Order: sequence, then structure tokens, then C-alpha cells
Amino acid sequence: MTTTVTARPGLAGWAGTRDSRLALPIYTLTIFLSAFLLFGVQPMFTKMVMPVLGGTPAVWSVAMVFFQTVLLAGYAYAHGLTRWLDPRVAAVVHLALMMVVLVVGLPIAFGSGWGTPPEEGQALWLIGVFTVSVGLPFFAVSANGPLLQAWFARTGHPHADDPYFLYGASNIGSLLALLSYPLVVEQMLPLAGQSTLWSAGFGALMASIAASALFLRPAATAVANPAAAPDDESAAPVSMHDRLGWIGLSMVPSALLVATTAHVTSEVAAVPLMWVAPLALYLLTFSVAFRAGGERLDKILLRAQPVLLATIMASLPFIRGVPFYALLAMNFAFFTVSVILCHRELYARRPGVAHLTQFYFFMSLGGVIGGALASLAAPLLFEGLLEFPLLVLAVLLCRTDVRAWLARANPLLVAAGLAAAVVPFLLADRGVLNQESLPPQAIMVLFVVTLVLTIFSVGRPARLLAAAATGMVVAVAVSTPSHLVERTRSFFAVHTIFQTPNGQGRYLQHGNTLHGAERVADAAGTALTGRPEPASYFHFGGAYHQAIGQARQVHGGKLGKVAVVGLGMGSLACHAQPGEAWDFFEIDPEVVRIARDRQLFRSYGECTPGARTVIGDGRLTLADEAGGYDLIMLDAFSSASPPVHVMTKEAVAMYASKLAPGGVLIFNISNRNMVLSHVVAASAREAGLATWHRRDDPRTTGAFMETLKAPVEVAVVARRPADVGAIADDPRWTKTQVPADFRVWTDDFSNILDPLRRKLGW
Repeated sequence: MTTTVTARPGLAGWAGTRDSRLALPIYTLTIFLSAFLLFGVQPMFTKMVMPVLGGTPAVWSVAMVFFQTVLLAGYAYAHGLTRWLDPRVAAVVHLALMMVVLVVGLPIAFGSGWGTPPEEGQALWLIGVFTVSVGLPFFAVSANGPLLQAWFARTGHPHADDPYFLYGASNIGSLLALLSYPLVVEQMLPLAGQSTLWSAGFGALMASIAASALFLRPAATAVANPAAAPDDESAAPVSMHDRLGWIGLSMVPSALLVATTAHVTSEVAAVPLMWVAPLALYLLTFSVAFRAGGERLDKILLRAQPVLLATIMASLPFIRGVPFYALLAMNFAFFTVSVILCHRELYARRPGVAHLTQFYFFMSLGGVIGGALASLAAPLLFEGLLEFPLLVLAVLLCRTDVRAWLARANPLLVAAGLAAAVVPFLLADRGVLNQESLPPQAIMVLFVVTLVLTIFSVGRPARLLAAAATGMVVAVAVSTPSHLVERTRSFFAVHTIFQTPNGQGRYLQHGNTLHGAERVADAAGTALTGRPEPASYFHFGGAYHQAIGQARQVHGGKLGKVAVVGLGMGSLACHAQPGEAWDFFEIDPEVVRIARDRQLFRSYGECTPGARTVIGDGRLTLADEAGGYDLIMLDAFSSASPPVHVMTKEAVAMYASKLAPGGVLIFNISNRNMVLSHVVAASAREAGLATWHRRDDPRTTGAFMETLKAPVEVAVVARRPADVGAIADDPRWTKTQVPADFRVWTDDFSNILDPLRRKLGW
């Protein structure tokens, strides 16, 4: 049976030496520095790798699984050192490992020898890259959290009997590292400088660990209360039930972290580095949960969680109409409260200090399982982001009252009920349950009733689970449009194809972002044949249409070679004319399949039947081309955001080198949350190019569902004003001026907060 350890005051009459008094600050500092480095390397190296996979947020999801797995290995290593070696011998072994890392594993860099990612199995390829490039340094640092806590228990300090409080210092260091990366580090240092700074920090950590090891006592004399050592409750045996409990209580919040990040970055606010917020909150929960006391806070959170859950369910059917900042607030509030409750339960079930490293190992194992389920298994099992609503419900199973009720209930009935509850979610995921498959008035009444019951079911776990599950099923079903044509999921995105309510149009969407449209029927419902007309951002009369038309006019009415980075469903292809050679560069093979399937869309096949399609990151694959393009169009998006690496100084210089004389570049810089015109203009200026941009007036496009037209913001880049024709003098276009305080983005430096700040007018 698991024993709960409470912090004991110092022994009466204990008069510690000067060395013992210094142990706590030195161990706290060392754990803080270790955690800071542990979470400082994660965004740094992920940023190094992201360009080769199109900047997709999925890179971060896989990165989290990798880092959690190596963390597990580090915890296993720490457990082995603590269990089988005298602490002073273990210190020598660990310092030797760190010396090996210092000599052969640093500085951290992404090697070019890995080449380009495969068309399938990108996640496994990415894990291989992480393993070879950063695996050993991360492993060495990851062991320090539990190892140093176990060593502190061997110092004879009066608080050594319960060193779990040091986990708070660890997570504060992790949190500060994560927040300082986008706010300070990324803005001040290029990637090479970041790697050098991290290496210096690793050297300082090694010295700090050596200093910590000086306080270690032999195992036989290390405990603060030797008389209690033989029968101390900290040595009580750990059962398999205890271990499974630790795994489950860490698995659910870890999976929810990945699912919430995917939900927020795809459905709510597709802003780069948005994944920082959920992870920062996740780390903060450990500092709140892993401390003595807090019973009053527990009661408050147990009452607040159902209220926040009801707001999440209520928002799902109306997610397009609720301001994104309100959605972020409610999602992050629910996430934080729920994870704190899970981690409070985990802390309450912590074992004595004798089993500390084992506790952290199984806690880490649960984190790995949860992260793998959400980032690796979910894309294979579900067509949409179904893991989010399922995990929102799963955190209820970590509540104290729910766990107590489950312990009394019949396990077979509970398992059958949980299995039955998943079935309607799967039906909604495949579009069988949708907005029109349910009676509207009755379902609305049921929805309201379940929301109310969810809020007022604190202390009634069976009713809470039943009401929440029913309400979530209704929310997911009602938020699934009845005109869903197909939904498919790849490593890069969830791609959803919809029919417009009037049946005349069809469009491709990723999250809440449009990626192309096509008119498929006339007003009478007759299927259209022949060449489709460009739609969505590329409609006749829009900024794209004019930019392409002027490029064609400058070249005598006909373009030679054209490159398009980003295929979408192929609508842009319908601007091609006979005799022009169009090449498309697309990173996602699933997008290519959709565009080629004439049962879904005809634009790509009808308008450019002989076009060449190159699969891979557009910038990397275009760099291998011979060049001579009259026009290069950059329409690559990761959800609503163009990947950073397609707009850097080096990227624009490479594009310019592929242009024929008089050639131009066209960038789609549409974004709800960022101002990107000066990002492109600054990079273009470094290459000796000029930039003009135009934003369509939304009033001229009309309602999208009726017109299939969408406003767009476009930047045109050229060597001379004559290369852009009439655009240079058109009042709808503005010659882009780079702000004096803007620092040009390079492959080694980018500051994503700058365009966010300018969008807000700060």
C-alpha cells in the first residue's frame, strides 16, 4: 500500500554543520538550472528541425513524445544509480556521463546528413533526427530531477525526509526557460548563439552537480533521523496498484496537453509558438500541486472544473462565432484546473523517499504513454481531432470523488459503460452523427439540461460522468456539419472537405482556415463540366488574379515556367493558360491525393493536366530546381500561418536566383493574427528586391458560401517596378516600407512576436 509522506520539522537539537546549511540552496540552484536547460533545448532544437517539415505544429507534438521518452530513460537511469550504487559512486558515474556529453555531444545542431523527410513515416524519421542530434545531451540532463532529489535525501538535511518540494524548483526553472525562449532568447540570439549558450550552461550545470555531490553522505549515515531509518514508513513496499495509479494519473494530463495544443493551434488560434502556452501551464501545475497543504484549493478546483467543462462543451458548436481570445481563456482555464487536480492526486499518492526515483519513473512512463496516444495513435485512429473531447472527459476520471465511486462500482459495468460512450463519438467523427441527423429542438433541450447537470453534479460522480458524456456527444455531433464530404488526417493536418449549403460549391479546410474552393453545380443543381473557374483567394478580380495577370502581360501575354509552392485543392491551377509549364511543390502527400481525385475537385486535373508535382518541403525542393521561372508563387500554409522558413532572407534570395529576367514572386501573406508584409519586404530588400502588397476588401467578395470568393492579402516582389507592370502605379497596391525597428528574419533568427505585436497595434 502506498504511504503518504508529510514534511517533518527539523529534529530537536539538530545543529547542522555549515556544509549542511548550504545543501538546500545549492541543490535548489542545481535543480533549477538543470530544468532550465532541459526545457530550453526543446524549443531551440524543434525550431532547427521545423523547416524541413513545413513548419507544421505536428513537429512539436512528435518532439514532445520524443522528449518524454528520453525523460523516461533518464528517470530509469536515475533509479538504477540510486538503487544499485552508493550515492558518491553514482555521482562519479553521472559526472563521467556529463563529461562525455561535453566532449562529443555539444554543441547541439541539426545535421544536414539526414536529407529530406520521407513521403510516409515522417514521425519515425523525425524521432531518428532528434535521437542522433540531441538525444545524449537531453538524456544526461533529464536524469537530474529525481537523481538530485534522491541525493538530497542523503545529505542529512532536516528536510531530507521529504524532498518532493524540490520538484517545485524544477518546474519553475522549466517554466522560466519555456517562457524566456520566445520573449528573450529568440529575440536576442540566432540559433547558433543559442546552441553555444546552452553548451555553456551545460558546463555550469556539471560544476553545480559536482558541488552538490560534496554534500553526500554514505548510505548508512545519510538519513536525517537514523533511529527511524530501519522502520521508516518511507520504505513501505510499493504495489502494482500503486504503480498503475501513478501511470494513469500522469498519462491523462500528458495526453490532454497534446490534444489541447492541437485543438488550440488548429481550431482556435493558428499562431506560431501557441504550443508554448499549454506546456507552460502544464509545468506550472506541478509547482502548484507538488506541495503540502492545498486542501482548500482542491475544493475550489473540484467545484470549478464542471463549470469550465460546461463552457467548453457549449463553445464547440459555435467555435467560429466566439472571439478567439475567449476560446483561449476557457480552454486554458479548464486545462489548468484539470491538470492541477490530476497532479494533486498524483502527489497525494507519492511514496516515501526510498521509492522516490521509482515514483518519478512510473510518472514519466505515464507521460510517455499519454503523449504517444495523443500524438501518434490518435491520427491513425480518428479522422478529426476526436482525442480532444475524449480527453476532456477522461480528466474527470482523475477526480477524487469519481475515483472513489469507481472503486466501489462493478468494474465490468464500468468498462462496458465507457466502451458504449465512445461509440457515438466515433459516429460523429465519421460524420454519421451531425447537425441534421438529430432533431433540433429536442437535442437543444437535451444539450441545455446536460450542461446544467454537469455544473451541479459536484459530489455526485455518476451523474457528473453521465451528464458530461451526453453533453459532449451532443456538442461534437452538433459541431459536425451535415455537408461534410470527406475528412482525412495526415502527419501535417486534418483536411476536411465540405459542400456549401446550397450544394453549388465545395471547399477544403484545415482547422478554421480555407485552403481552396471550387464551384461544382449551377443554381439548378446540375453538375458543372468543363474548365473550373478559380475560386476562394484566387477568384477573378482579386489581388492574386491581378498579380498573375500583370506578370503574364510583362512577359508578352504568356508565361514560360511557373512554380507554385503549396497545392491546396488546386484552385490556383485554373489561372494557367495553354503552353505554360506549371510545377507544383507540396509537402503533404494527402493534399496531392485530394487535388488529384476528380470525384472531389476537378481544378487541378482539368486546368493543369500535365503539371509536374514535387512532394517535399517547397523551399527545399525548389532549391534543387534549375530555375528560369517567370513566376514563383508562395502559397504554403501551416493552418493559417505561412511557415517562417519560407520568408527568411536566405529563402527569398534563393527564390530570386530561380527567377528568369523580369520574373516576379507572389506571396500569400493573409493572416488574422500577424502583419507579414514587412517580413517579406525586409527579406526582399536584403536581396535587392522591391515589394508591393494589396489586401482585398472583404465587402467586394460577398458571402463566401454564396460567391465562393474570399479576401486575400498578397505581396509581389520584383527586381524593378517595370517587372510588376501596372501594379507599381495602382492605388490599391502599396509599396511596402520596412519599419526602422524591424530586424530581418534569417534562417538563424526570427522573432514571431514582432508581427503579432504589430497586428495589435503595439
